[in-house]
Amino acid sequence: MTVERSAIRKVAVRLVPFVALMFFINYLDRTAIGFAAPNGMNTDLALSAAQFGFASGVFFIGYILLEVPSNLALHRFGARRWLARIMISWGIVAALFTWVQGFEQLVVLRFLLGVAEAGFFPGAILFLSLWVPARHRSKILALFYLAQPLTTVIGAPLAGVLINQHGVFFGLEGWRFMFLGVAIPAIVVGVIAWFYLKDSPKDARWLSDAERDWLTEELRAENSGGQRAHTSIRHAFGSGRVWLLSIMYFGFIYGLYALAFFLPTIIKGFQAASGTTFDVVQQGLITAIPYLPAAVALYLWSRDVTRRGLRTWHIVIPAVLGAVTIPLALFAQSPALTIAIITITAMSIFSVLPNFWTLPTRFLSGAAAAAGIALINTVGNLAGFSAPYVTGAVHDLTGGYQVPMFIVGGFLALSAVVMVVLARRGSVALNPDEEAR
Repeated sequence: MTVERSAIRKVAVRLVPFVALMFFINYLDRTAIGFAAPNGMNTDLALSAAQFGFASGVFFIGYILLEVPSNLALHRFGARRWLARIMISWGIVAALFTWVQGFEQLVVLRFLLGVAEAGFFPGAILFLSLWVPARHRSKILALFYLAQPLTTVIGAPLAGVLINQHGVFFGLEGWRFMFLGVAIPAIVVGVIAWFYLKDSPKDARWLSDAERDWLTEELRAENSGGQRAHTSIRHAFGSGRVWLLSIMYFGFIYGLYALAFFLPTIIKGFQAASGTTFDVVQQGLITAIPYLPAAVALYLWSRDVTRRGLRTWHIVIPAVLGAVTIPLALFAQSPALTIAIITITAMSIFSVLPNFWTLPTRFLSGAAAAAGIALINTVGNLAGFSAPYVTGAVHDLTGGYQVPMFIVGGFLALSAVVMVVLARRGSVALNPDEEAR
C-alpha cells in the first residue's frame, strides 16, 4: 500500500500540474474570443450576435474533423511528441488573431485554431488514464480538470488587464493585444512539454523501481481483463455505450460553452439594466465569480466519488441542477442574484465533467480507448459549435437570452436521462463492488 500511495502521489505532483497548465492555456486560447467580443472586437469588426456565435463555434468544425485521427496519432507516436506538436501549432495560429480584419478572416482563423488544437483534450485524458489504475482515475482527472474553472478565475481578470493595454504595445487595440498575450504561452509550454513529458510509467526515471513496477503491472492487469478487454477501433465506433456517452457529453458541453462564450456579454448587459458602469478589469473579475466555487465543488465532489465509488447520482444530480438553474438565472431581478444562480450552474457542470471521463476507460483500452474518447469528445464538441451559434441566432430572433438558456437547460436534462438509462441497463460499472461482479 505504501508503494501504491507514493506512486500515485508522484504522478499527481509531477504530471498533473503540468498537463493542467497545458489545459489552462488551451481553454484560455479557445475562449479568448468571449472576452474580446464585448470589449471592442464586435464593434471593430461589425459583428452581429449571430456572426459572433458562428465565429465562436466554427472552431469546433476543424476540431471535430481531426479529433479521432489526432488521438490515434497520439496513441501511435506517443503523448510527449503529439501534445507538444499540438500546443506549438495552436499557439502560432492563436497569435494570428492579433491582426484579424473582418468577419471572414475571423471565421478562417477560428477554423484553423480548431484544426491545430484537435486531439489535445482527449489526448490529455488518455495520457493521464495511461498513468493510473481506474480506482485512482477520478482523483487524477479532477485535479487536471481544476484548470478549466481556474482558467476563468485567473484568465478573465488577466484578459481584462491585457485588454486595458490599449495602444500601449505597437499601437494595438486592447483586445488584439490580449489575443497575442494568451497565444505566446502555448508555444513556450509546447516546447517544454517535448522534453518534460514521458509516454508511460516505464519511462519515468522519477519513479522508484518498486513504484514503476507496481504501476506497470497494475495497468497491464487492468487492460488484460474485465470490462476493459475491448481494444479495437471498430469496437469503439460500434459500441452503443460509447454513443450514449457521446450524447450525454453533448449536453454537458452545450451548457459549458453557452456559459463561457456569453457570460461576459450578459454581464456587460448588467450595466444598461442597472445604470452601473464596470471597467474591463471589473468585468473580468465579475466573470470569474462563478468559477472559483465551481473549482471547489469539482474537487469536493470528485473526492466523494473516490471515496464511495462513482454512483448514478454523482452524474444525475449536477446535471439536473444545471438544467434548472441556467434558464432561471435570466429571470433574476438583480445582477447579484443572477451571478449567484449562474454560480450554482457552473458548480453543477464542472462537478460532473471529471467523473464523466472515468466511464469510457472502464470498458475500453488501447486503440479503442483512444478512438472512443476522441469520438465522445468529437460529439461533445458538436455542442461547442452549436451552442454559441444557436444561442446567438435565437437571441437575434427573440431579442433576449431567455429562450436560448431554456434550450441549454433541456440538453443538460437530456444528459441526466441518458445517465439513468445507462445505469439501469448495467452498461457501465459505477462503483468498485459492481466492477468486482
